[in-house]
Amino acid sequence: MWTRGLLLALLFLTSLGLAQSRTNVRFTLDFAFQGPTAPFLLAQDKGYYSAEGLNVSIDRGFGSADAISKIAAGNYDMGFADFNSLIEFNTRNPNNQLLAVFMVYNTTPAAVFAIKGKGIARPTDLAGKTLAAPAGDAGRRLFPVFAEAVGLDASKVNFINVDVPLREPTLARGQADGITGFYFTSFLNLKNVGVKPEDLVIFKYGDYTQDLYGNAVVVRRDFAQANPQAVAAFLRALVKGFKDVIANPDEGVAAVKRRDGLINEALERERLLLALNTHVLTADSRAFGLGSVRRERVERNIRAVVKAFDLNTTLRVEQVWSERFLPPIAERRVTGPAR
Repeated sequence: MWTRGLLLALLFLTSLGLAQSRTNVRFTLDFAFQGPTAPFLLAQDKGYYSAEGLNVSIDRGFGSADAISKIAAGNYDMGFADFNSLIEFNTRNPNNQLLAVFMVYNTTPAAVFAIKGKGIARPTDLAGKTLAAPAGDAGRRLFPVFAEAVGLDASKVNFINVDVPLREPTLARGQADGITGFYFTSFLNLKNVGVKPEDLVIFKYGDYTQDLYGNAVVVRRDFAQANPQAVAAFLRALVKGFKDVIANPDEGVAAVKRRDGLINEALERERLLLALNTHVLTADSRAFGLGSVRRERVERNIRAVVKAFDLNTTLRVEQVWSERFLPPIAERRVTGPAR
């Protein structure tokens, strides 16, 4: 007969073996724990990653450029970062290229914000002006692409560095002529510090250069090559997280609050819905499923970044993007807006 001690030992060894067979995934977000990151967090809270055999840790980020640098350096295996910053990085670092495997924002959320009555009515009015942004801000990194699209000499626009919490207050206090930031981030942050929406001048990059994609799930090539099943498993779990958050945004905001108890839940719910309904649930994602891209758009996106940054070479689509890890399209179909 089995003794109690032997049974306990076998159970311990079995659980230890299961734990050891799991794949660890170190994941970094692009920014703080906010509404738009809810699908990643809810998938973790509901055990979707664990059910796929993954041990996933998720850290907040400090800008897309910082996230990409940390993934490339091996500090993280995967992350959430601006696709255009990835193109620039891969062009400059041909021996350490990263790969986008799931397009989250089907259009770039990057934008310039200014206050009405300050001499900025058109994008070209930014010449000679000063913009404030964190050094790693995707909108700041992508500004040369926007400038190229609107016929503005980017070298005639001065940027000053500000910490993330000071960006919108800097504009509200008149200490800069404008700021760059993601639309759903800076729009609501400015509203939160007392700037009326009707007093804002907003230049959404996507209105001027419609080929640009936004943030994607990014992975190190060596990690993807060594752990292809883990990458695919992560994306299967993430799709479930997205579908849950789209169906129940409040559940997603609760997941964010579990990481940062100081968030304004109403504000983050509004931010989440703005991100989902303007940048995730687009015509393309409805036609081709969450996470997909159109090859011709990626090609134009690459050319736009290469031209704007005056890079010496271009890239093939396969050097920045792979769809091999995506779940079947039937699993990624979405209908209706998030509410």
